[in-house]
Amino acid sequence: MKKTAIITSCMALLIILFTGCSSTSKSSGNGGTPPANATESKAPENQIPDLTGEWKQTNSKSDESYQSATISGDTIEIYWVSDNGDTKSLYWAGSFVAPTTADEPYKWDSKNDHNKTENALLASSDDTKTMTYQNGLLSYEASAMGTTTTVKLERQK
Repeated sequence: MKKTAIITSCMALLIILFTGCSSTSKSSGNGGTPPANATESKAPENQIPDLTGEWKQTNSKSDESYQSATISGDTIEIYWVSDNGDTKSLYWAGSFVAPTTADEPYKWDSKNDHNKTENALLASSDDTKTMTYQNGLLSYEASAMGTTTTVKLERQK
């Protein structure tokens, strides 16, 4: 009975997250380009970016439900976050390969750490996930219940 309640709650969370991610946003009139102050997170010209640290989803339609990531050493962990940050569920635990040049976009294939994700109810079962860093944003595709969306995250200060 308790397991059914947990599964139902998790499915409701996924529906809320993906409904928010796939809904039409109001145009800011800037053609989808980030605001001028968003360039602060970009690395200076010709400097290899340091991607370690905390990241938060920028394209979630809800302030209460989003994805967050932590890059540390040679690993990246991504979580579904809900309840204004009170609830976190593992979505991805995988490898991180730091950039060696300042060229953008920078891409790497993160390999899933199945030891961490195999028992996480909301975790991706993909063996690899392609991550992209460009213009201060980290992005990747997330899929659940037949819906795929590109998640975009920005480094937190």
